[in-house]
Amino acid sequence: MHPLRHATATPEKPAIIMGQSGETISFAALDAKINRLAHLLRAAGLRRGDCIAYMIENRPLVIELAFAAARIGLFYVPVSTRLKSDELAYIVTNSEAKAFVTTAALEAVAAATRPLLPRDLLCFIAGAALEGFRDIEGEAARQPDSPIPDPAEGSAFFYSSGSTGRPKGVKRPLPAEPFDSVTAFDQRVRGAYGFTQDMVYLSPAPLYHAAPLTFSMAAIGFGGTLVVMEKYDAELALALIERHRVTHSQWVPTMFARLVKLEPEIREKYDVSSLKLAIHAAAPCPPDVKRQMIDWWGDAIVEYYSGTEGVGMCLVTAKDWLAHPGTVGKAVSGEIHICDDDGNELPRGQTGLVYFGGGMEFDYHGDPEKTSAAKHKNGWGTFGDVGYQDSEGYLYLTDRKDFMIISGGVNIYPAETESVLITHQAVTDVAVIGVPNEDFGEEVKAIVQPADWQARGPALAEELINYCRERLADVKCPRTVDFVEELPRLPTGKLQKKLIRAPYWEGRASQLA
Repeated sequence: MHPLRHATATPEKPAIIMGQSGETISFAALDAKINRLAHLLRAAGLRRGDCIAYMIENRPLVIELAFAAARIGLFYVPVSTRLKSDELAYIVTNSEAKAFVTTAALEAVAAATRPLLPRDLLCFIAGAALEGFRDIEGEAARQPDSPIPDPAEGSAFFYSSGSTGRPKGVKRPLPAEPFDSVTAFDQRVRGAYGFTQDMVYLSPAPLYHAAPLTFSMAAIGFGGTLVVMEKYDAELALALIERHRVTHSQWVPTMFARLVKLEPEIREKYDVSSLKLAIHAAAPCPPDVKRQMIDWWGDAIVEYYSGTEGVGMCLVTAKDWLAHPGTVGKAVSGEIHICDDDGNELPRGQTGLVYFGGGMEFDYHGDPEKTSAAKHKNGWGTFGDVGYQDSEGYLYLTDRKDFMIISGGVNIYPAETESVLITHQAVTDVAVIGVPNEDFGEEVKAIVQPADWQARGPALAEELINYCRERLADVKCPRTVDFVEELPRLPTGKLQKKLIRAPYWEGRASQLA
């Protein structure tokens, strides 16, 4: 759904509130901005079915541009603001974008990327003058703020994070329904998550990621107010919940981990009783962290498991999770199949690659080999995760198949070890990887971002190893610990393990190289 109906019904109601700056845009102002951008893109020659890519930090322009593209039947590709020039150029080129938009905050990477892009590509920038880029704000201001006469539904075109290789673009046909129709996703968020015009939705994550953008646009589409954090800060998130009486929000586990590590007096300082839904996804949540969040926020905590490919979805409430600790829930879209490496379906209780049948069809844009690798011979699709179902049909994920460590013939899933180590007070973040071992092929190593950099050293490493061994079998625990000032974790919560592993495997063969 689009916000234009609310521009008439509730014109002065806040549609977007920026968390740090306090900038507020009403529904009437938002609709006018969307209309101007839509006219500008049409005047620039973009037509239904064309693609526009953009790399924009968390600011209103992200939402305005996405709705403008969606209003004139374009595919819109949000790009991570953390990418370097060659990575950015790959996505813009691979998506076959006809236009690219960025901002002054990302001027340096934009300038470095421009020579790598097609000469005839339309490039726009906000807040700066840059050679090869047009002024999107100035040009949009000269366009009419009335709706275009022939709107058509567009669609998001998301790329995966590319944590184990080049990003993969998931592109589906444009919707065939009339403009501003109620979609299946709209029905799902209204029914399962209670989205209404009275909601206040907090987005603490980057809006270039699929779920934050999709849910944020849905909140505005329903007529609710969207509160956007420019950058995540645990205490500020609590302050915003209290200040704006936030009812709905979405998180990733690293955000939860930082929330529960706040001092008790800080946590108790803010009133979060307005929260009706605090949904989390994107990465495994350490069980101890989740228990603390449920103790704090209660039934508001809901988890879902899905992915950009949309092949299936699981959902679990706080109550069901407490009864089945560690689960990501039962399937609410598609049916679950657990298969071995040969594609044979396994009985419940056995671990294998998780597939969903009966879900949405997808293809990785321009990459039939990756598309084929993500599909079972029976047509089921997978996100690449390993797990099992219990006797009641609840799904448990053990890890990504790509991240599995094989030591002496034993399969070790790092997520389990990471879930233990992250609960140690001296640990801010952690990645567990396999590194070369002459006798066993691989051994377990922990890469730790300590809470206090001065505390790093052999004593803390030994303490962490022993802490792990008190809670897990020795084979799952690190033999060694390395310390880093910061792990390469995407703001979406996903570790870039390929980058972490690379120095340890340089010049050697690895099944994950």
